Amino acid sequence: MPLDISQAVHYHIGQFPPAALDYGRLMPGLLGATAALARYDQMLQGLHDSELFLAPMRGQEAVVSSRMEGTISTLDEILQLEAEFGDDDEAAQQEFRSDALETALYRRALNTAQARMEQGQPLSESLIKSIHRQLLSFGRGADKSPGLYKHDQNYIGERGSRKVSFVPVAPEHLPGGMEALFRLINDDAMPMLLRTALAHAEFEALHPFEDGNGRVGRMLITLMLWQGRVIGAPHFYISRYFEDHKDEYLDRLRAVSAEDDWNGWCVFFLAAVEQQAIVNLEAASAISDLYADMKPRFAELLASKYAVAALDYLFTNPVFSNSRFTRSAGIPSQTAARFSRVLLQHGLLQVVREPAGRRPAIYRFEPLMRRVRV
Repeated sequence: MPLDISQAVHYHIGQFPPAALDYGRLMPGLLGATAALARYDQMLQGLHDSELFLAPMRGQEAVVSSRMEGTISTLDEILQLEAEFGDDDEAAQQEFRSDALETALYRRALNTAQARMEQGQPLSESLIKSIHRQLLSFGRGADKSPGLYKHDQNYIGERGSRKVSFVPVAPEHLPGGMEALFRLINDDAMPMLLRTALAHAEFEALHPFEDGNGRVGRMLITLMLWQGRVIGAPHFYISRYFEDHKDEYLDRLRAVSAEDDWNGWCVFFLAAVEQQAIVNLEAASAISDLYADMKPRFAELLASKYAVAALDYLFTNPVFSNSRFTRSAGIPSQTAARFSRVLLQHGLLQVVREPAGRRPAIYRFEPLMRRVRV
C-alpha cells in the first residue's frame, strides 16, 4: 500500500533562514527564557561538581527523548544496563530489551559529544554525524546508515500509519540546507536562544538522517546553549516539556513549513525553555539538598575518610554493581565491601539483583532514584 502524502506539509525550500522575525512579539519570551536560564545556570555554578549532581538528569533526558520516538524504557533499566555491562553492547543485548539499549546509547552519545567539545571540537556537521553514528551504533538503528546523511526521501507520520504528515527536504537539497543551518548556528549577530530555536526547527525539517533525527535534534539544543555560553555546563534538558506538549510541539514545527510561521515556533520554544529551566532548577536543587542531607549521615554511618568518596560515587552511579564499586570508587576494596553492607543494613541501598556465581550483586541508591525517576 503506497504512502498517502495528500495532506502532508512539505519542507519550506528557500525559506530558511527566515527573512525577518518579529522582535516585538518575541522579546517578552526571550527575556523570560534568558532570566530563567540564568537562574538555573547560577545554581549549577554554585555546585562543587555539576557533573556529579546532574548525571541522573542526563539519564532522565535520555529516557524522555527516546520515549518521544516510541522507544520505551525506564531510568532504572538503563542505569542497571550501564552498571552491569558498561559499553559491552553485545553482552547487554542478551539480557536487556532493545529499547533500553537504544536509550543507553542516547546518554552515551551526549556524553561523547560533551567530551569532544571539551577537547576543542566545534559543533559541526562532523560532530553531528559522529553523535548519530554512536546513537545508532547498535540495535534496531544499526541498519539505518549510522553517521551518514540520507540518500532517499524520508517521511514523517504516525508510527504504523501510511499517512504522511510531513515531507522533509529532498536528499539532493540537503547539503545546501545543512550549510545554511550551520551558518545560522555560527551567526553571532542573533541572540543565542533565537538561533537555537531556529536551528532546532530547521534540523527537524531537514531530517538529514534516515533515523534518529528527533533525538539528535534535541541534543543540538543542549549543545548549542552550552557552546554559546548561555549555560556553563551541558546540563539543560528540554524533552520533558516537548513530550508534555507534544501536539503543540509538532503543530508549531509543521506551521513553520506550512505557513512560514517562524515567530509562532519561537514563541513556543522560548516558553519551553523558560518553563523547563524552572523545572530543571527545582530538580537540581532537590538533588543538591539530598546530597547535603546525606553527607553527615554517610560520615556517621561509615566512619571513614572515604565516606565522601562513597557518597560521590553513588550520586554519579545510583545503580551500580558491587564489583565495580569496589574497583572504581577510589576506595580500598575491603572498605568498599564494608560500606555496601552498612548502607544496605540502614536501608540506603536496595538490592536490584543478588549475586549469582560470577555475577556480582547490583544495588540501587534509592533516596536519589526516588527524586529522578520519570
